[in-house]
Amino acid sequence: MGALFTAHHLGCKAIIALTESGSTALWMSRHRIDVPIFGLTSQPVSQRRMALYRNVSSMLMPHLSDRDAALAHAEELLVARGVLKPGDTYAITCGEPMGYPGGTNMLKVARVGG
Repeated sequence: MGALFTAHHLGCKAIIALTESGSTALWMSRHRIDVPIFGLTSQPVSQRRMALYRNVSSMLMPHLSDRDAALAHAEELLVARGVLKPGDTYAITCGEPMGYPGGTNMLKVARVGG
């Protein structure tokens, strides 16, 4: 809920959920929000499952155990797809430690290129 509230009130262009199981994206999709949600995972099963969630675009990305590398890669992926542009603000969630399902405990608001 914190990610949805923050993204809506800050005018973020996207919410990125780095997720293993897809549960974070599922919980976010249950609330009607005008900010698109992108579920990024290294698990093909989770990627296919998230494709069925409302307002969620699912994408595969390589497994990265380093949080900062994963966050940077997620931003690069969405910039490459034309979702984000330099200067856009977005919210990103993930769990620490990376790679374990059921532990989303981080929210970061970032600006592309900054």
